[in-house]
This record gives sequence, structure tokens and C-alpha cells, in this order.
Amino acid sequence: MRFAPSLLTELGGSCRRLKTPAHDGPAAQREPAVVQRVSEMLAAIERDGMDAVLRYARELDGWTAADVELDAAAIASSGDRLTPAHREALELGAERTAAFARAQRDHLRDFETELAPGLITGHRYVPVQRVGAYLPAGRFPLTAGAFMTVGVPKVAGVETVLACTPPGRDGTSDPAVLYSAHLAGADRVYVLGGVQALAAMAFGLLGERPVDVLVGAGNAFVAEAKRQLFGTVGIDLLAGPSEVAVLADDTADPELVAADLLGQAEHGVNSPAALITTSERLGREVIAEVERQLATLSTAEIAGPAWRDHGSVTWAADAETAIALMDDLAPEHLEVITADDDRYHRELRNYGSIFLGPWSTVAYSDKGMAGTNHVLPTAGGAKHSAGLSVSRFLKPLTYQRVAEEATPLLADAVDVISEYERMAAHRATATIRTDRYEKGQR
Repeated sequence: MRFAPSLLTELGGSCRRLKTPAHDGPAAQREPAVVQRVSEMLAAIERDGMDAVLRYARELDGWTAADVELDAAAIASSGDRLTPAHREALELGAERTAAFARAQRDHLRDFETELAPGLITGHRYVPVQRVGAYLPAGRFPLTAGAFMTVGVPKVAGVETVLACTPPGRDGTSDPAVLYSAHLAGADRVYVLGGVQALAAMAFGLLGERPVDVLVGAGNAFVAEAKRQLFGTVGIDLLAGPSEVAVLADDTADPELVAADLLGQAEHGVNSPAALITTSERLGREVIAEVERQLATLSTAEIAGPAWRDHGSVTWAADAETAIALMDDLAPEHLEVITADDDRYHRELRNYGSIFLGPWSTVAYSDKGMAGTNHVLPTAGGAKHSAGLSVSRFLKPLTYQRVAEEATPLLADAVDVISEYERMAAHRATATIRTDRYEKGQR
């Protein structure tokens, strides 16, 4: 996240940086080496099929088993390796995410309208048929991802959802990730990681036809694979490092603000965390509080560099300036902790998901407890795109039905326009119908 230089110039003295990131630029960019490597891998997999997939699985993941697919019994029993409390928490997250998706689906309505006498138009929502979900399980196995990328398409009515997750160092899959996939309703699960997993699903190499849409988070190689496969398949979005921004005034508690900034900085050393505040006092107290919390944080080796290199604190003279700054950042996750949260909610326009009030925190969504989807746009993408939702898996397919008596309402105008455009065949489709209508032919 970064401010547009033109905006900072325009706002002038109405804002001031209290902490500037060490690297005040994009947190992540496409690396030529990653682009080339992914391109080579996709070409090899498209050419050599499953042989190349297994070759990369052995080379990159140390996979040695004969089959990459897990049987249904192994998936269903994966929860047996978890504590009862952990299982219950995952079950709660799966149900809340599905409940929110069901509520979204209920608000997406088919409709039909008569635009003119005899001209009936409408649309109906039709789910895509096949989805491939990538479930990362690196240093931090983000178990709730399955709720968003497997469970939500199932709520949308997707017939088949495949899931791929990489093996751990011992060659097995993370049990919590598997149990989350089971709860979410995955139809088939494969122990397969990275580029080879996405390519296998996109090219139809797993005993299933190619998927229609690929979804799920991942590292730079996974993101680049999705970018290059887009067009062959649909994708959710091109997400970069996780981001958080907090908009707060002098009523906010600096301890809570600092904790929430570090909560997302913990995702990776290039994860931006930004505070925009109308209180210079709060801003300086949060800076001090972040350093205090880092001193005892077990993941300080990640959150510390992220805060140093990509963390920022900006003072805004008033609410209007704070809103302008935040809309320019367009963060993935936006927390609002002020005396007038409703005003900011009403006026802010650019964010992936918003968390209102001191009792809200991004982690509630990250772990599936809030029910909302945490696959969200990053790097300013919230200016033009929303996050993943049940609607991504539904196609609003339009239709039209024209009665005979409506022919003059359409054909005469098409006749005129087509003649001007010199599109004789288009014109004929209208004039033939006009002629039949005038002669009373059916």
C-alpha cells in the first residue's frame, strides 16, 4: 500500500507522516525469475501432462507416494488428529462462512422484465460447473481458506470442487487443512503443491475434466501461475501480500490498534500495515506500542521487518482528509475505530472488507468466525474489484424473448442502424422478419 504522490501534494499541510516505511513503494512486484520459471513449468505440464506434474511434485515437494489423491476415508478421518476444541472451532468457522454465503445467495435474484410490449428480458444465475481450490499449508497453515474457496462455491451450487494442498516435510498433509476441506464439502482432495497443482486442475490431469475457475491464496509462484492461466480458466483475483489499514481517532486504544496492525504484519515480511489517524497523540502512542509488543512477540522475526519496511502512520487534519487518504490506499482489510464509525462506513469506498468498532478485528474473518470471505483484493485492487463471494461462482446469464407483435419495435431500428454500418447480413435478419410480420406469415 502506498499513497499516490499527487494526492499527498494535493492535501499539502492537512496530513503528515509520523512513520514512513523504509521501502515506500509497492510491497511486492512480479519478479522476472518467477515469471520465467512459472512459464517454463506450465509449458512442460501442458506438454507432458501428469508425468511433469509428478516430476515437479518430487523435485519441489519431496513427494514419493504412488498417488497424489487422498481417499475419502482419509479426508473424513483427518479431524481425528485434532483436539476436540480445535475441531469445534473449525466446524464453527465452516458453518458461519456457509451461512453468510447462503445469505448472499438469497439476495442474488433471477428476474424478468417487459421492456416494451412483447419484449421480455431477464437473467438467471447459473453456477459454474467445476472449481479448483488451492489450500496453502506452509509455515502458517491457513485452515479457514477452505471455508472460503471450497465451501462458498458449494453453496453457490458448483457441481464439483477439487482441492489441492501441498505435503509437509513429513510427506503428509496438514490435518486441520484436510479437515477444513472435508467440512467445506470438497469432492476430491490431492496432496499437490504450487504451480503443478494449479496446472493439473486447469489442464484436467487429475482424472477430472479441467476446472472452470481457480481460487485460493499462495506464494509468488502460485500467484504468477494464476496470472498466466487466466483465460484458460477464470480466477478469483491476483492477490499480493496481506494488508491491513486502521483508521482511528483519539478515542481508540493504542494497544488494540498496535495489536491489530501486527496481527496482519505477521503474515509475511512484506505485509503492509498502515494507520491513518486524526490524532497525532494516538499515532505516536501506537508507534511506541508496536515496538513494545514486538519485544515479546514470538513471530517478531516476521512482523518486525514487515512493520519496519512496510508499516506507516499518517496524521490527517480532519475526517475528510483521513477518508481521502484511506480511499487512495484502498486496503485489503480496513479497521475503523472512531467515535463516528457510521460516518466512515457511509463515506469510505475503497477496501476489501471493513471491520467496524474496537470489538472487531481482522483475525475474526481470517479464521472464519465472522463468516465473511477473506479472499480480498490487495495492492490497490479494491479501487476496482471486490473480494471473493458466492457471486463469483454464479453467472448472471441474460435472455430475451420477443413476441411477434414486438417486431416493429426492434426490427425497424435495427434495419436503419445496420444499413448505416453497412452490415447487410445483420440488416437482413431484421428485414426478413419485418417482411413476414407485414405479410402475416408465421
